[in-house]
Amino acid sequence: MSLAACGNAAQVGRPVGATGPHRGPLRIGLLLPENEIVRFESMDKPLIQERVEQLCPRCTVSYSSAQHDPAAQRNQIEAMITNGIDVLILDAVDTKAVRHSVIQARRANVPVVAYDRLAEGPISGYVTFDGARVGRLQGEALLEALGPNPKNRQVVMMNGSSTDPNAHWFEQGARSVLQGKVKIVKSYETVGWRPENANRNMSAAIAALGPHAIDGVLAANDGLASGVITALETARIHPLPPVTGQDAELAGIQRIVKGEQYMSVYKPFKPEAYTAAEMAIALGHGTSLNGIAKQRVNSATARGIPAVLLTPVAVTVHNIKSTVIKDGLYRVDQICTKKYVDDCRRAGLIGRNGSSHDAG
Repeated sequence: MSLAACGNAAQVGRPVGATGPHRGPLRIGLLLPENEIVRFESMDKPLIQERVEQLCPRCTVSYSSAQHDPAAQRNQIEAMITNGIDVLILDAVDTKAVRHSVIQARRANVPVVAYDRLAEGPISGYVTFDGARVGRLQGEALLEALGPNPKNRQVVMMNGSSTDPNAHWFEQGARSVLQGKVKIVKSYETVGWRPENANRNMSAAIAALGPHAIDGVLAANDGLASGVITALETARIHPLPPVTGQDAELAGIQRIVKGEQYMSVYKPFKPEAYTAAEMAIALGHGTSLNGIAKQRVNSATARGIPAVLLTPVAVTVHNIKSTVIKDGLYRVDQICTKKYVDDCRRAGLIGRNGSSHDAG
């Protein structure tokens, strides 16, 4: 697929799939669900903007964060449509609640790329990471951490928000690995993916089960892991049971180095963000996604959505150098701040004199 001549773009109201000359630069709307999870502001947003600038220098990106509020996100979508946006990249707060807004976008001939979460309604393209694989990686790592005979070990599952279909996808993947091999004694849906809600859920689990009855925690992402670990530490549980995570946030990687968190799932943000930008530009020009999206997925309301499902990677203390450092996500000095120098030395990230080892 050619993305040349990006300075020429579709008009608002131009039927999707139309051909012929376009007028004016594309106006791309980027709608993200919140900014508390570090990745959205520090990774996704700038990388999408970067790729748009590379492929289409005259195109513009208008950005809004919904701050966890589905109603606010609906208003943001409607405002962007009213203001003449050509194409939307949407990471939905609530994938069901946004359905009507996606329908409105289609009526206005504004294609919508679902980013990271598959929103309901007539979505034109979708990019995410294979959620079942994410959950399996978490479950496999937790089993490894529990040792050779985990059958009688008790595990708490700290899942994501019920309004996020990815949360169910992650949970299904994890359960496919854990069921029959450990005892899942508590399972929670964490409202809004908020660490403070994970903390409250974990405190409740500790109170119900006892401080010495929890052998591991399947936390669906690094934010939830932080809330879980704080609850475990507040209950003075030592040593900490293994706790999983996702997103390879800097704080999560530092907890892994310190030994507080067992693992995270690294989802290289660059290919996801770049793919979303490429989809948006193609759709804005009325071009088929066949050259980008080789897979098809179904939502609750649509079938055969062109999709790109990317491959996640498990990160433990043993492969930090060959994953997040090698890929340039973080530098050694960003991970190994003064607080973590001794931990980084034990992990082999820096030498005895404090110098960083080769990242390869």
